[in-house]
Amino acid sequence: MDLLNNIDKLLVSWGMNSQTADWLDQFIAFALVLILAFAADLICRKVLLRAIARLVAKTKATWDDILFNRNVMVYLSHMVAPVVIYLFIPIAFAQTDSVTLSFIRRLCFIYIIFAFLLFINSFLKAAYAVYSEKESMRDRPLKGLLQTLQVSLWSIGIIIVVAELLGKSPFSLLAGLGASAAILMLVFKDSIMGFVSGVQLSANDMLKVGDWITMPKYGADGIVIEVTLNTVKVRNFDNTITTIPPYLLVSDSFQNWRGMRESGGRRVKRSINIDMTSVRFCTPEMLEKYRKIQLLKDYIEQTEAVVEAYNKENGIDNEVLVNGRRQTNLGVFRAYLTAYLKSLPVVNTELNCMVRHLQPTDHGLPVELYFFSTIKDWIPYEGVQADVFDHVLAIIPEFDLRVFQSPSGADLRRLTESNDRVLERS
Repeated sequence: MDLLNNIDKLLVSWGMNSQTADWLDQFIAFALVLILAFAADLICRKVLLRAIARLVAKTKATWDDILFNRNVMVYLSHMVAPVVIYLFIPIAFAQTDSVTLSFIRRLCFIYIIFAFLLFINSFLKAAYAVYSEKESMRDRPLKGLLQTLQVSLWSIGIIIVVAELLGKSPFSLLAGLGASAAILMLVFKDSIMGFVSGVQLSANDMLKVGDWITMPKYGADGIVIEVTLNTVKVRNFDNTITTIPPYLLVSDSFQNWRGMRESGGRRVKRSINIDMTSVRFCTPEMLEKYRKIQLLKDYIEQTEAVVEAYNKENGIDNEVLVNGRRQTNLGVFRAYLTAYLKSLPVVNTELNCMVRHLQPTDHGLPVELYFFSTIKDWIPYEGVQADVFDHVLAIIPEFDLRVFQSPSGADLRRLTESNDRVLERS
């Protein structure tokens, strides 16, 4: 008021009539408020922001470089000018009706609200960037939490803006929205369920970014690359992306291979079928041949000593093989495989390691190798399995055993050719 009076007196003293002076002094005061707002914004952006940037650059910590980056501080500086106008505009329009003043202040207030929302939103993104880099926080659904806070922030901001435009209290508007809660819950059903599911997944340590999960029902078999409010993204091993709603991971079953990665090894459980007609008692010549195998030397001597002692003690007639105890080529083969697996550096011998028989079938006798590989990554792991069974297939004939294999076209052709030669000779 004093400012307007002083301007009005100055204009009248310059020879201007009082009516024109009354109109012009408000314009001059409004222009001064705008200049003040512009100057405050300029000082904030050119002086304060640069001073903060220099101060942050001198610190050794990295979190302040992200939290006080240019985007966050620029959005904060956008609030300076409207705040100055909002506070000082009553001086320029003190003598007029309150409609113009109310309209300008309302516009400033709405601008301040949106600038504040952008500032908080940018700050939340920066905080997310900081904490997502921390090793201890990488397994948390931070992106889902960020999206939840963003939705809540903008919802509250829009309610405040609408209430300001309608000239009502935000609380009365919220009370009115309570009657529409059912509709809001229907609209935001997926977001609400996703948020709750994300909390459950995190609290129960069911899922982390980087986990290998398998969910055949939804075509997911790969690495979790992102957990958001509404989706869990899985990069499959064929480089396709499968998106699954988080609540399905809580309500349905899925396989998480993290336990395997954190354990001492990845299991190998594979069998090979032996032709049962090739199984026989070991002859002295066979045992002598097996003694030359380094991994079997001690086993053959110890087992043969036990067998001979038993047969001698019980007066067994060794002329008949069925009498007493005898070693078999399949038993020696199992002993060799056990010693061979335990000799491999890629096999964790502290976990279960065995070679066993499975139920015989019309495809022969399955001999299963059950052990744990210390190499867990997919491609090297498959290489370990392949190397082991390459060796197994190559060594089987050395024990006078045969692999069972269904007859192929080549087998039938050889049989036919053999029959033809027999017929020709006859």
